Amino acid sequence: MVAITSIFAAQASAEDGDVIVGMAVAQSGFMAAYDGDGTNAIKMWVDDQNAKGGLLGRKIKWVLSDTKSDRAQSARSGQEMVDQGADIIVVSGDYDAGSPAAAAAQRAGKLSVFLAAEDPKAGVQGAGPYAFTSSAASQVQGASIAGWAYSKLGAKTEYTLLDSINEYNKSLCAGYKWGTKLVGLTSLGSDTFKNDDPSIQSQITRILALPKKPDVLMVCSYVPGGASAIRQLRSAGLTMPILSGSAMDGTYWVDAVPNLNDFYIPVQASVHGDDPRPAVNEFVAKYKAKYGQAPATVYGLLPYTFLDLWARAVTKAGKTDAASVVPVMEQYKEEMTMIGPRTFTSKLHIQADVPMQILKYENSQPKVVDQFRISEPVPFDVLFRTKN
Repeated sequence: MVAITSIFAAQASAEDGDVIVGMAVAQSGFMAAYDGDGTNAIKMWVDDQNAKGGLLGRKIKWVLSDTKSDRAQSARSGQEMVDQGADIIVVSGDYDAGSPAAAAAQRAGKLSVFLAAEDPKAGVQGAGPYAFTSSAASQVQGASIAGWAYSKLGAKTEYTLLDSINEYNKSLCAGYKWGTKLVGLTSLGSDTFKNDDPSIQSQITRILALPKKPDVLMVCSYVPGGASAIRQLRSAGLTMPILSGSAMDGTYWVDAVPNLNDFYIPVQASVHGDDPRPAVNEFVAKYKAKYGQAPATVYGLLPYTFLDLWARAVTKAGKTDAASVVPVMEQYKEEMTMIGPRTFTSKLHIQADVPMQILKYENSQPKVVDQFRISEPVPFDVLFRTKN
């Protein structure tokens, strides 16, 4: 009876009432810090779209269920959004945290989108054929910063430090390794650490013992462990450029690394007011006016862009149901957005090749210094790490 009621509720929403954007995201617990900016962007998108007349001539509204950063609650929140007739269900930005809600959406035949998951399983191969993510695979970040360091910094040799605590870091390094081979950047070695390690002195000692120091260091990590590692590397006198991924975006952590300089990361857009695309800076200014501060990182912008793409597909399909909308989205090839082109296929619902803005941190402040795009999409075996 519950399932039948859910189906009727969904049909009624699709045919008559408001277009409903459901959010099964964290408002409390550890994931709230990661989901907060993206959730605000969704709410802002709803307001902006309604100001343009809504979608298919209907008003859009958002509903939300707090997952409390708990996987079991994520599943319940996802089902709650289904029961409320959501036309699209937005789930937490991490694959593990958001996948239970995405599974509920998939079972109900609903399109879902992860706020910013960068694991390719946040799509066809993991969450299901109606699941998407608003971001690019973390492997794209690694490959991009490798290619840029080789072509623009003139780097010929590198050394990698992998924070092996989670899958994001491993995928970031996998893309970086593939990218170094693509351009011919020679490895002088690699080492591992864990995000909560109090010291990486033994790893630093091994770098210092190298006959010749690498031109660049790659640190596959995130805050706080990434910041701690960078501080220790600099304190040890290793002054060469340090590279990392988008998880190190923002300025909320830079006090942990006094006088941070010569640090580079790739991001899909800069939220620091200096993106070369006016539409991005306008978004940041509008977000700041609405919420009192700019998004802390690029992850606060990506869901807004995805909903623009979804709305285009809904408009073309003339309806909101996933069975009609998903095939339209899978035809997107270099579809332009305010942060550049986006491509989806029936096999891949995550970006495997997008332009990246390169941020350089000088005096602890990030600034766009370049744009870079890898010469070819990251291949499936690298995306899914099926081959070393």
